[in-house]
Amino acid sequence: MVPDISTGSDTRGLIAYLFGPGRRDEHTDSHIVAAWDMAGAPDPGRDPSATYTQLARRLDHHVDLRTRELGGSKPAQHVWHCPVRTAPGDRYLTDTEWADIARRMVAATGIAPEGDEKGCRWIAVRHADDHIHLLATTVRADGRRPRTHRDGQRAQRECRKIEAEFGLRQLKSGDLTAPRTLTGAEHAKARRQGRQATSRQWLREQAYTVAAAVRTETEYFAVLESLGIKVKPRIGPETGDVIGYSIAAPDDTNARGEPIWYGGSKLAPDLSINRLRERLATQDMADRPQGMTDPAEVWRRAETAVRTARTTLDSDDTAAQGHLDAFGDALHNLALATKGPARNDLHAAATAFDRARRSAIRADHQAATALRQAAKDLVYASSEPGSIAIALVFAALHLARAAAKWHEQRGHEQQAAAAAQAGAFLQAEYERASTPVLAGLAHHSPAPKVAERYAEIVREALPTDADRILSDPAWPALATTIAKAETAGHNPHRLLTELQAERELETAKSPAQVLVWRVTAQPNKRQAAAAIRSTSSGTSRVSTTSPAISVAASSQAVQEEQRRRRSR
Repeated sequence: MVPDISTGSDTRGLIAYLFGPGRRDEHTDSHIVAAWDMAGAPDPGRDPSATYTQLARRLDHHVDLRTRELGGSKPAQHVWHCPVRTAPGDRYLTDTEWADIARRMVAATGIAPEGDEKGCRWIAVRHADDHIHLLATTVRADGRRPRTHRDGQRAQRECRKIEAEFGLRQLKSGDLTAPRTLTGAEHAKARRQGRQATSRQWLREQAYTVAAAVRTETEYFAVLESLGIKVKPRIGPETGDVIGYSIAAPDDTNARGEPIWYGGSKLAPDLSINRLRERLATQDMADRPQGMTDPAEVWRRAETAVRTARTTLDSDDTAAQGHLDAFGDALHNLALATKGPARNDLHAAATAFDRARRSAIRADHQAATALRQAAKDLVYASSEPGSIAIALVFAALHLARAAAKWHEQRGHEQQAAAAAQAGAFLQAEYERASTPVLAGLAHHSPAPKVAERYAEIVREALPTDADRILSDPAWPALATTIAKAETAGHNPHRLLTELQAERELETAKSPAQVLVWRVTAQPNKRQAAAAIRSTSSGTSRVSTTSPAISVAASSQAVQEEQRRRRSR
């Protein structure tokens, strides 16, 4: 059950909407199911003689009375509005049940506490099977304003109780950091136009994808426009600076043919101009990798940064929240840098994790600078480096699972569920990509004498976990990986000792797989040495293509959606 509280100043206009046909004739049998005083509330849905104006005047009585007493104007934003909707698949409630829910909601939010005869005047209108609208005027009979502080959170808590008592689907509690709930009208419009996502959802996904890739505010707006999205900055009247922005989908218009604009904060709280600037302020173009001889180094840096971020979740909460936000960028850029069928699961993981990347805990973005910069460098990666990409997905999978546990421990139910969903998508991609690679490594396992030497090294370097590693079905694949690392210039004993410190080795179902990907992500020392010796004859550089070009060129899903919208 989802409440969505807002405020306004037009009582009659809202009443006209609630009892009218709806924007697309979706309202049926509009009528009052509960009110502050059923005898004193004219019902335009049941009484032909009742008018919108009569009902508005009755609701506004205390507001008008207080205004006359003070000799002033009506309080600003004095209209309180709260739709309450059951979840898809829930049974349809009766009018009596909805009336009970309405009374509980206005009591829980402070609009009309139970037994308080001087509470605000309110009505509950039902014009569809699955929801009601609560409307109240926020001046009490004694002239005071109601105590509605944190009414959204109180409404959420009451909804969780109602769901349990009425046998409805149990939703996750929020913390006021979720995007605004999509309206029925938005869903209906998307269905009519044959779209799987509403314009608001589509814009939110594009904004997150672009914000993850760019390094400056100017670049952010430029890339959005390159994707056909309309951008409207809001300029401060005194300073002339940008103080906000709105965006609109290419062909999303109202009845007058005007673009339907969505402010950044209306798409998601962390897409506001101020939150974007906080994240972008941690970026330094000078730190962009310019002289790497190994193109795979970009992927190694990202894999190392993601693994390191896992350890930060045990530190300060603000630093941990900063790393989770940067990890959201890493997932979006990993999807952009990946080609083929893998992109779908990775994009789905990134979209799911967008809800897990923020909470009421204020993020320390500076603490996560290394992860965010490594994530943005992925946009410049010229190619996928094979197994190192799998190692990055594997590291991301463990961080998503750790994020779910971190949020769960702090009571962030929605974020925990979103992180778990992202982890499921990453698990699916990991299994798809790793299965043939692990089988190939096992097939080329070293000779028995060599394998036994590596087994002895494992016993010496990892005495606590050696038995589990050597009995793991993935041990032959690990033996091959250790052999490759030794050929690349690594000392196996020293390497395994360095890699065993992280906790996944102790808790993983397959410790050998954990080590396969940690060893795989290590640089080739011999190649690095050779590259240093050859610098005098020219240095290989990673691609320096602009993020604007990279995002527009690599995001096939964005381009396909854009073309489909324009062709209608």
